[in-house]
Amino acid sequence: MNAHSPFSFTLPGSDRVIVVGAGVAGLATALRLSPRPVTLVTASPLGSGTATGWAQGGIAAAMAEDDAAALHAADTEAAGAGLTDPAVALRVAQAGPGLIEWLVGLGAPFDRDAADTLALGLEAAHSRRRIVRAGGDSTGRMVLDTLLKAVALTPSIEILVADVRGLLQDGSGAVAGLVCERDGASVRLAARSVVLATGGLGSLYASTTNPRGATGRGLAFAARAGATLRDMEFVQFHPTAISVGLDPMPLATEALRGEGARLIDANSEPVMAGIAGGDLAPRDVVARAIFQARRRGTEVFLDCRGALGARMATRFPTVAGLCAASGIDPQRQPIPVRPAAHYHMGGIKVDGTGASTVPGLFACGEVASTGLHGANRLASNSLLEAMAFAPWIAEAVASVPAPGPAVMAEPRRHDEADHDAIRQVMEADVGVVRDADGLTDAVRDLAPAARQGSDAALTGLMVATSALSRHESRGAHWRSDYPEQAPARHSDVTLAEVWRIAETVSADTVAPV
Repeated sequence: MNAHSPFSFTLPGSDRVIVVGAGVAGLATALRLSPRPVTLVTASPLGSGTATGWAQGGIAAAMAEDDAAALHAADTEAAGAGLTDPAVALRVAQAGPGLIEWLVGLGAPFDRDAADTLALGLEAAHSRRRIVRAGGDSTGRMVLDTLLKAVALTPSIEILVADVRGLLQDGSGAVAGLVCERDGASVRLAARSVVLATGGLGSLYASTTNPRGATGRGLAFAARAGATLRDMEFVQFHPTAISVGLDPMPLATEALRGEGARLIDANSEPVMAGIAGGDLAPRDVVARAIFQARRRGTEVFLDCRGALGARMATRFPTVAGLCAASGIDPQRQPIPVRPAAHYHMGGIKVDGTGASTVPGLFACGEVASTGLHGANRLASNSLLEAMAFAPWIAEAVASVPAPGPAVMAEPRRHDEADHDAIRQVMEADVGVVRDADGLTDAVRDLAPAARQGSDAALTGLMVATSALSRHESRGAHWRSDYPEQAPARHSDVTLAEVWRIAETVSADTVAPV
């Protein structure tokens, strides 16, 4: 169905802001926009289909007496491998304690110690215990529930369950709303501004911890509207996805390693021996070590046996439940793990207010590239970033000029490709370790389907072309043919540049995915 369909109808825009996505980024932004009218568009009923509810680690915030925002920012910069914006890191870290207080005010049930102070956990690459958690390893679900209850009590927010098809723009190119499909009918929603909070792209990979719908469609919408995207090649692979044949893969939070779990191979030898940081090294380092061990022919396990395994049910109930469902007793058996696509550091390039390069288009959460994560996200900074930018976006929206009437454009062909075929290409050629041959194959395989209108193939193509253009290894982007670092730089791309690279690579005609 398209905007020219006889079943198409339009809802007036007035002062409406449209927020696309109902994870923590979308919900927090909608709440911060109150009392301005907001239409929250979600592909699934509220509370389902979002990665927020699966977040086990927590929210990083400098709350302890021996901690400070400057220390948190420094850890963020170190993990970001030269591409984190120091000013953004400090600003977000400074916002952390206030955001925790905001959530407490909304009723978030954070874990507390015997003195009724927040119980703070430790995760890899953090120099202090600063991980605020709820329900042990159920933070994402509990924060999501807290925000959902607040949204239900906010009369300025209306919910629309619909499948977004693309953005509307006026004659100047400013975003003027969107087109979505609901109950078989095409709906044109006019708006002052659109905030994309559509999450990540992990489900483009065969091995992922993300929901099936996490294919990066918001990135494709923004690219087609002319937005600049940044650092698309940086995909974080969580090192300890539980390898028991499930899709998506269950996650064993790295907070387990903060509490003493160790990575071992099939011979019980330590996988991280001799590597700086050991089991608490940054995620990209651990993921590559596990990848290389598996390539040598050995399985890798997370060893929680003993005292940690004995208290798993109370300290890490989510992981304990996942293990039990797969017949694993962590107190007596090591947990089989492997890297899996988990988080995308790249995204829609935005400024300090969450505004993209297209007037009227904002982005919040994983779909955005704010300058915080750089080349490798620091653990538990994702929920923090989304909530920090939500009020900054809400403030900026007030000064956005109302767009003109949406220009009726020719409907683009939307022919979604075989998702499983795309996942195999991304897994094989755009994974933990990359090289020119594999990336070239990926571009050739994905380009035809992307040209035929597949949003998933286009997003994968943007990752592959950016990875092919970065001739170095940095953070989560590792090239076996370029193992050294080059001078630090961001990779800003538009759709026109992606097509230029794809045309250069795909000189020979190939069959689409």
